[in-house]
Amino acid sequence: CVCVYVGGASCRCVCVCRYPVDLVVCSALGCDMYDCVYPTRTARFGTALVPWGLLKLKKREFSADPQPIDPNCSCSTCQGYSRAAISALFSNKEPVGCHLVTVHNLHYLLLLMGDLRRSIVEQQFPSFVQQFMERQFPSGGYEQWALNALSSVNIHLNAP
Repeated sequence: CVCVYVGGASCRCVCVCRYPVDLVVCSALGCDMYDCVYPTRTARFGTALVPWGLLKLKKREFSADPQPIDPNCSCSTCQGYSRAAISALFSNKEPVGCHLVTVHNLHYLLLLMGDLRRSIVEQQFPSFVQQFMERQFPSGGYEQWALNALSSVNIHLNAP
Protein backbone atom coordinates (compact mmCIF):
# COMPACT_ATOMS: atom_id res chain seq x y z
CA CYS A 1 0.00 0.00 0.00
CA VAL A 2 1.48 3.33 -1.04
CA CYS A 3 0.24 6.55 0.57
CA VAL A 4 0.13 9.75 -1.45
CA TYR A 5 -1.22 13.15 -0.51
CA VAL A 6 -3.82 14.89 -2.62
CA GLY A 7 -5.05 18.30 -1.49
CA GLY A 8 -4.06 17.65 2.11
CA ALA A 9 -5.99 14.37 2.28
CA SER A 10 -4.25 11.04 2.53
CA CYS A 11 -5.12 8.54 -0.18
CA ARG A 12 -4.23 4.90 0.16
CA CYS A 13 -3.47 3.20 -3.14
CA VAL A 14 -3.28 -0.56 -3.53
CA CYS A 15 -1.01 -1.69 -6.33
CA VAL A 16 -1.46 -5.14 -7.81
CA CYS A 17 -4.97 -5.74 -6.57
CA ARG A 18 -6.37 -8.95 -8.04
CA TYR A 19 -9.78 -10.34 -7.23
CA PRO A 20 -12.99 -8.40 -6.62
CA VAL A 21 -12.93 -9.62 -3.00
CA ASP A 22 -9.57 -7.85 -2.64
CA LEU A 23 -11.15 -4.57 -3.73
CA VAL A 24 -13.99 -4.90 -1.23
CA VAL A 25 -11.79 -5.95 1.70
CA CYS A 26 -9.12 -3.32 0.99
CA SER A 27 -11.85 -0.67 0.73
CA ALA A 28 -13.05 -1.74 4.17
CA LEU A 29 -9.51 -1.21 5.42
CA GLY A 30 -9.52 2.38 4.11
CA CYS A 31 -7.93 2.03 0.69
CA ASP A 32 -9.43 4.29 -1.92
CA MET A 33 -7.38 3.91 -5.11
CA TYR A 34 -6.43 0.78 -7.00
CA ASP A 35 -3.99 -0.12 -9.73
CA CYS A 36 -5.26 -3.35 -11.19
CA VAL A 37 -4.55 -5.18 -14.43
CA TYR A 38 -6.58 -8.20 -13.31
CA PRO A 39 -9.77 -7.55 -15.30
CA THR A 40 -7.86 -7.29 -18.58
CA ARG A 41 -5.26 -9.94 -17.82
CA THR A 42 -7.83 -12.51 -16.76
CA ALA A 43 -9.93 -11.71 -19.83
CA ARG A 44 -7.01 -12.74 -22.04
CA PHE A 45 -7.33 -16.21 -20.53
CA GLY A 46 -11.08 -16.37 -21.10
CA THR A 47 -12.14 -15.69 -17.52
CA ALA A 48 -15.11 -13.42 -16.85
CA LEU A 49 -15.83 -11.73 -13.53
CA VAL A 50 -19.40 -12.26 -12.33
CA PRO A 51 -21.20 -11.51 -9.06
CA TRP A 52 -21.00 -15.17 -8.06
CA GLY A 53 -17.29 -15.63 -8.84
CA LEU A 54 -15.51 -16.46 -12.08
CA LEU A 55 -16.61 -17.98 -15.38
CA LYS A 56 -13.84 -19.74 -17.27
CA LEU A 57 -15.31 -19.42 -20.75
CA LYS A 58 -12.69 -21.65 -22.38
CA LYS A 59 -14.18 -24.65 -20.60
CA ARG A 60 -16.11 -27.08 -22.75
CA GLU A 61 -19.28 -26.62 -20.68
CA PHE A 62 -19.72 -23.15 -22.24
CA SER A 63 -19.32 -24.23 -25.87
CA ALA A 64 -23.10 -24.57 -26.34
CA ASP A 65 -24.34 -22.19 -23.63
CA PRO A 66 -26.74 -19.63 -25.16
CA GLN A 67 -26.74 -17.32 -22.13
CA PRO A 68 -24.73 -14.11 -21.93
CA ILE A 69 -21.81 -14.03 -19.50
CA ASP A 70 -24.16 -12.57 -16.87
CA PRO A 71 -27.88 -12.45 -17.73
CA ASN A 72 -28.28 -9.40 -15.45
CA CYS A 73 -25.39 -7.42 -16.95
CA SER A 74 -26.02 -4.42 -19.19
CA CYS A 75 -22.59 -4.29 -20.86
CA SER A 76 -22.35 -4.44 -24.64
CA THR A 77 -20.76 -7.90 -24.50
CA CYS A 78 -23.60 -9.41 -22.48
CA GLN A 79 -26.16 -7.64 -24.66
CA GLY A 80 -24.75 -9.03 -27.90
CA TYR A 81 -22.86 -12.28 -27.32
CA SER A 82 -23.52 -15.67 -25.77
CA ARG A 83 -21.11 -17.68 -23.67
CA ALA A 84 -20.97 -20.15 -26.57
CA ALA A 85 -20.02 -17.46 -29.08
CA ILE A 86 -17.27 -16.14 -26.82
CA SER A 87 -16.06 -19.67 -26.09
CA ALA A 88 -15.83 -20.31 -29.85
CA LEU A 89 -13.76 -17.15 -30.31
CA PHE A 90 -11.27 -18.41 -27.73
CA SER A 91 -11.24 -21.90 -29.29
CA ASN A 92 -10.39 -20.31 -32.65
CA LYS A 93 -7.79 -18.04 -31.03
CA GLU A 94 -9.64 -14.91 -32.19
CA PRO A 95 -8.37 -11.84 -30.26
CA VAL A 96 -11.83 -10.29 -30.23
CA GLY A 97 -12.77 -12.85 -27.55
CA CYS A 98 -10.27 -11.20 -25.19
CA HIS A 99 -11.66 -7.77 -26.04
CA LEU A 100 -15.26 -8.80 -25.39
CA VAL A 101 -14.45 -10.32 -22.00
CA THR A 102 -12.35 -7.25 -21.14
CA VAL A 103 -15.34 -4.98 -21.83
CA HIS A 104 -17.49 -7.14 -19.56
CA ASN A 105 -14.89 -7.37 -16.77
CA LEU A 106 -14.31 -3.62 -16.70
CA HIS A 107 -18.06 -3.00 -16.69
CA TYR A 108 -18.49 -5.44 -13.80
CA LEU A 109 -15.77 -3.75 -11.73
CA LEU A 110 -17.10 -0.26 -12.45
CA LEU A 111 -20.54 -1.32 -11.23
CA LEU A 112 -19.07 -3.10 -8.20
CA MET A 113 -17.09 -0.04 -7.14
CA GLY A 114 -20.06 2.24 -7.81
CA ASP A 115 -22.24 0.06 -5.58
CA LEU A 116 -19.49 -0.01 -2.97
CA ARG A 117 -19.20 3.78 -2.99
CA ARG A 118 -22.98 4.18 -2.79
CA SER A 119 -23.13 1.85 0.21
CA ILE A 120 -20.55 4.02 1.99
CA VAL A 121 -22.44 7.23 1.24
CA GLU A 122 -25.69 5.62 2.42
CA GLN A 123 -23.94 4.23 5.53
CA GLN A 124 -24.75 0.66 4.47
CA PHE A 125 -21.20 -0.56 3.85
CA PRO A 126 -21.16 -3.47 6.36
CA SER A 127 -24.38 -4.79 4.84
CA PHE A 128 -22.94 -4.38 1.33
CA VAL A 129 -19.85 -6.37 2.33
CA GLN A 130 -21.98 -9.13 3.87
CA GLN A 131 -24.13 -9.44 0.72
CA PHE A 132 -21.11 -9.33 -1.59
CA MET A 133 -19.27 -12.04 0.34
CA GLU A 134 -22.36 -14.28 0.54
CA ARG A 135 -22.76 -14.02 -3.23
CA GLN A 136 -19.08 -14.72 -3.94
CA PHE A 137 -18.92 -17.58 -1.43
CA PRO A 138 -22.45 -19.06 -1.26
CA SER A 139 -21.37 -22.06 0.82
CA GLY A 140 -19.19 -20.01 3.17
CA GLY A 141 -15.56 -20.94 2.97
CA TYR A 142 -14.42 -17.36 3.42
CA GLU A 143 -10.67 -16.99 3.33
CA GLN A 144 -9.18 -16.43 6.77
CA TRP A 145 -7.24 -13.33 5.71
CA ALA A 146 -10.50 -11.69 4.60
CA LEU A 147 -12.27 -12.62 7.85
CA ASN A 148 -9.37 -11.24 9.89
CA ALA A 149 -9.15 -8.03 7.87
CA LEU A 150 -12.89 -7.37 7.99
CA SER A 151 -13.05 -8.22 11.69
CA SER A 152 -10.32 -5.64 12.35
CA VAL A 153 -12.74 -2.93 11.14
CA ASN A 154 -15.77 -4.37 12.92
CA ILE A 155 -17.34 -6.10 9.93
CA HIS A 156 -18.28 -9.63 10.90
CA LEU A 157 -19.58 -12.07 8.32
CA ASN A 158 -22.54 -14.26 9.13
CA ALA A 159 -22.36 -17.91 8.20
CA PRO A 160 -24.44 -18.50 5.06
